[in-house]
Amino acid sequence: MTTATSSPAFLEFRDVGQVFQSRRGPFEALRDINLQVRQGEFLCVIGHSGCGKSTLLNMVSGFLQPSHGSVTLHGKPITGPGPDRMVVFQNYSLLPWLTVWQNVEMAVKAARPELAAGSRHEVVTHHLEMVGLMEARTKRPGQISGGMRQRVAIARALAVSPAVLVLDEPFGALDAITKEELQEELLAIWREQKPTVLMITHDIDEALFLADRVVMMTNGPAAGIGEILEVPFERPRRYEAIQEDPRYGQLRNHALDFLYRRFAHDVD
Repeated sequence: MTTATSSPAFLEFRDVGQVFQSRRGPFEALRDINLQVRQGEFLCVIGHSGCGKSTLLNMVSGFLQPSHGSVTLHGKPITGPGPDRMVVFQNYSLLPWLTVWQNVEMAVKAARPELAAGSRHEVVTHHLEMVGLMEARTKRPGQISGGMRQRVAIARALAVSPAVLVLDEPFGALDAITKEELQEELLAIWREQKPTVLMITHDIDEALFLADRVVMMTNGPAAGIGEILEVPFERPRRYEAIQEDPRYGQLRNHALDFLYRRFAHDVD
């Protein structure tokens, strides 16, 4: 009798821990992280400051190696940054001396050097059109709003066709109206391209609107995964529709109870 072997997870954290050295000695940031992420999944990670959310994303991005355990993509260890994983930060990280077009084109040139000039032009055009910025393509980052700069950052990341899109609180600094607009735009783009998305957020409502699953972290030191919520709402989603669903209130209250009662942030 033969036993079928299962294929490796698309993205997997296996027995991951992270210890940083400090002046006071070793500091254990993460302990025993085990998580399998499905291809094309939209995953949000929430938790209090200092719970290791950014540490997890830095491991996926390749900026940080775990102290023990492994982080693998397609069954292979992640050993450094690569164009198959793109990051969008809250502060945009655009080059201020380049135009909107040039910021996106530069990323495409670096990650996809095999593209001819005509094909590269089509890729940049398509992604700027997706985020509604073709008319602003000749402007520099200092000449456009914060919401527009974040649109450029998202277009730049997706233009290289990454397998994994890493979002580190991308909408945290934006006003409520712009934030909601960008959330809906992000979902529309995700539906079209279907990268796997890992997103950090402090906003429970944002997580429930965007994600397939929500990973809730316990407090550090030695933070871990406390619970994973399955988000049951059908796609495409509209804020108004899911907020009227009684399950939304139940999930929201459950997450609030986790964060602010069971794992309320201790004050030293």
